[in-house]
Amino acid sequence: MKETLIDLRAWRQFVAVAEELHFGRAAQRLHMTQPPVTQAIAQLEKTLGIVLFDRTRRRVALTQAGEALLPDVRELLERAQALPARARAAAAGEVGRVRLAFVSTIGFERLPIWVREFRALCPEVALELVEATGDLQLETLARGEIDAGLMLHSPGFAPPGLERLPVADEPLVLAMPASHSLAQRDRLALADVLAEPLVLFPRRIVPSLHDAILGLYHAAGRAPVVAQEAIQMQTIVNLVWGGLGVAWVPESVTQFQRAGVVYRAADAFAPAGRRQKAAPLPRCETSLVWPAAADNAALERFVRFVAERGLLPASPKRHTA
Repeated sequence: MKETLIDLRAWRQFVAVAEELHFGRAAQRLHMTQPPVTQAIAQLEKTLGIVLFDRTRRRVALTQAGEALLPDVRELLERAQALPARARAAAAGEVGRVRLAFVSTIGFERLPIWVREFRALCPEVALELVEATGDLQLETLARGEIDAGLMLHSPGFAPPGLERLPVADEPLVLAMPASHSLAQRDRLALADVLAEPLVLFPRRIVPSLHDAILGLYHAAGRAPVVAQEAIQMQTIVNLVWGGLGVAWVPESVTQFQRAGVVYRAADAFAPAGRRQKAAPLPRCETSLVWPAAADNAALERFVRFVAERGLLPASPKRHTA
C-alpha cells in the first residue's frame, strides 16, 4: 500500500501538542488558533490510522503509540532544520567523500600528516585511503572507483585527461647492502655502480621513472642488468638487503630504515663519449591527480587543502644505515 506523505508542518503540530498536552497552549506556541491545530491532529491520526492522543474534557494525554512516535518525530524535525546548513556545507566541500589512492613513498610521512590535518579541518568529509601503484590508479580513475590519486613519476609527466598538482620533488638515491664494498663511502660515483645488478620496479608501474632510470645507464654507454623486479618500494629494499642487487629509489624511501641496507647519493655524470658538463641524476615527482571533469565539492576542498601546503621539497637527508 502506498503511504501518504506527511509534511513537516503536521509533525511540528504533533510535537507541540505532545509537549504542551493542551491544544490551546500548543496553538499559542505555534502562533495559530486552536481549531486548525485540532483539525490537523485529527487528520494526522486519520492518515496514520492510529490514535495519538487520548482526549477528555479535562485532559489530553499521549497514547502508547504517540509516546513511541515522539522521539522519532523530534529527530526528524532536528534533521530537517539542519538540512540548509548541511547543503551549504556540502556545496563548500565540507561534507562528502573523497576516495584517495596513494603510492607507498608518499605514505612514509607526508600523507599521514595531511590525513590527520584534513580530517580535523573537515571532519564530515570521509577520506577513504587505498594504497595502489600508478598503473592501478589510472585504471581505477578511469572506472570512477577512486576520486584522486597520489602518483610517482618523472618531473613534468602529465597523464592525459587528468588534472595534476605536484606535491613533492626529490632525487633518486641508491639503496645497497651495508656489506657492499662501496657502502663505506658517503657519496658514490655513477661509474662505480653501473655494473651492479639492479632491483627495479616493472615499467608498467611507473613508466616515466622506469625509462628515466634506464636512460641514465644508456647515456653512460651501459646496458643495465636487471636482476629482479618488484612492485612495492619496501619489497625492493628488502630484496636489496637479501643481496639481489642495488636499487634506485626516491629519497623519501630512506625513511624506511632496514637493518643491513644503506642509502647513498651518487654524483652527477658526463654522458659517455661527450665533452660536456656533467648531467644531473634523474629526479622524481609525486603529484595529486584527478579527472578533469570531476564534479565533487569535497574533492575540490581536498585539492585546495593540499595546494595550500605547497610543493614539498626533497626529504631530509637520511642516507645512513
